[in-house]
Amino acid sequence: MTLSLGIDIGTSGIRTAVLDADGTLVSMARADHLPQDPDRIEASKWWEATCLCITRQIAALAEVGRDGSEITRIAIDGTSGSMVLTDEALAPVTRALMYNSKGFDDEAAAIATHAPPAHITRGSNSALARAMRLASEDEESRARHLMHQADFVAARLIGRGGLSDHNNALKTGFDPETGEWPDWIGEAIDPSVLPDPRPTGTPLDHVSREVAARLGISPDATVHAGTTDSIAAFIAAAPLRSGTAVTSLGSTLAVKSLSPARIDDAEIGLYSHRLGPVWLAGGASNTGGAVLAHFFTADALADLSRHIDPNAPSGLDYYPLLSPGERFPFNDPSFPPRIDPRPTSDALFLQGLLEGIAQIEARCYGALAERGGRFPDVIYSAGGGAANAVFTHIRARALGLVPEPAPHGEAAIGAAKLAGGFALQDIAV
Repeated sequence: MTLSLGIDIGTSGIRTAVLDADGTLVSMARADHLPQDPDRIEASKWWEATCLCITRQIAALAEVGRDGSEITRIAIDGTSGSMVLTDEALAPVTRALMYNSKGFDDEAAAIATHAPPAHITRGSNSALARAMRLASEDEESRARHLMHQADFVAARLIGRGGLSDHNNALKTGFDPETGEWPDWIGEAIDPSVLPDPRPTGTPLDHVSREVAARLGISPDATVHAGTTDSIAAFIAAAPLRSGTAVTSLGSTLAVKSLSPARIDDAEIGLYSHRLGPVWLAGGASNTGGAVLAHFFTADALADLSRHIDPNAPSGLDYYPLLSPGERFPFNDPSFPPRIDPRPTSDALFLQGLLEGIAQIEARCYGALAERGGRFPDVIYSAGGGAANAVFTHIRARALGLVPEPAPHGEAAIGAAKLAGGFALQDIAV
């Protein structure tokens, strides 16, 4: 029997999911990230936490009468833009930098002298800027591999580096349409450390026998090119058909829509990932659940929502942000939050925040449509905000259609679908 293992290296921890040969979920497991110094992230702890989660997953399989030796296909997703430099033996030679690290102004200025205008790598928080900072910290020039988070775990599984996937490599400068790194990138970073990105879902190599024996999985297991955490969540949440979109309602608000054509506009934070024969276009706003959590506890949100009439607009005009700066549907690092005036009624204040987030979501999909895409036929909702019925009603009024709950919201399931070949075989353009 064949089982497919998906590994999700998320923001809050590691999650795994196992699917059987029919694509049915068999079991899941999770492990927290190991404690880290935020100023000196150790990539090796990503691997240690992953091994712990896989061990728990094998135990969970045994509880349902399955065995880790049945795992023959594996794929990993990781946070987009998190990376590290390693030597040939896969030992980190620098700290790791996370997806949300910022402040690389000098690197951004250097990129701007070489990258085309509005290129995805431009900006002080771009993935390429992080890679350049790491390279500058490799004082002894020991680096041989630049690895995104998912690359690092994949490399440890197969016992060699130098490989990546089209999705993780996109924001570092790789062009999934030409299948090449741009000519100018050698002016920004030593091209010899750049990985060879493969199409998402394609086989990379077998798990090393040492790792297979250590973890209790089949030595014949193949690791497949992975993806980012948000794309894995999309794959888990929605059927891959043109006109389908997913809104992730987590700490931030992220939208992705399947499209037969590539849609890019880096000036407003819009970009497309290659996914088999189609493109996944979208972006992420800084609004979202983190704003709500700043003002209300989970219990208060649930209680106050019961006092909101979603058919009666609040009359408030909010743009809910925790601090200045927006990424999408427009890119303005100094854009101020707009959450005044605050009414005396907490329920009315919450309604204004929910309406503001819903309007931003609608503007995100509108920006896609304005640039040659199409407004979605169906929108699936993932993340904690998807469970709030009042919020769903408010969003429906803003979007002009009723969002549907996602059948699965775990990125690990999407990674497992990718490993098993279930994600790409059913794509309908």
